[in-house]
Amino acid sequence: MTRVDYYNNPGAPKANSIAVAVSAYIQDDEGRILMIRRTDNDLYSIPGGQLEVGETLAQAAVREVREETGVECEITGVIGLYSNPGHVIAYDDGEVRQEFSICFRANATAGDLRTSSESKEVFWVAPSGLANLNIHQSIRLRLQHAMDNRSAVYFT
Repeated sequence: MTRVDYYNNPGAPKANSIAVAVSAYIQDDEGRILMIRRTDNDLYSIPGGQLEVGETLAQAAVREVREETGVECEITGVIGLYSNPGHVIAYDDGEVRQEFSICFRANATAGDLRTSSESKEVFWVAPSGLANLNIHQSIRLRLQHAMDNRSAVYFT
């Protein structure tokens, strides 16, 4: 399935669904950030995905990181709650989802980097290398909030 993200775009299609999503910002001991290159839109991102029935938000984030990167992690905090109605995601099956995502801070605990059906690249990148990557504006916002080490959780 492919997707197109629209961010504060007046020409965006109208949302017809909403789903709970999670993502995780993880840095290694050298300060590098765990990133993936998505298979559905070819953009770089922090790992994340949709909450499944029967799991907590933190469990979903841990599972998504493991599935997309091969890295095991533990959740250590919340960076932000993102629910901008101006950010919609259109899928090729006709679904147009309004954003609703919780971004966690996490620590890697084990695992070896590997790709998956959702990630065609998995790597650690220095914060200075983010500028060279094609990252959607909504993910750049999460990255900035994480790197700012904000004292309060961001929310929209």
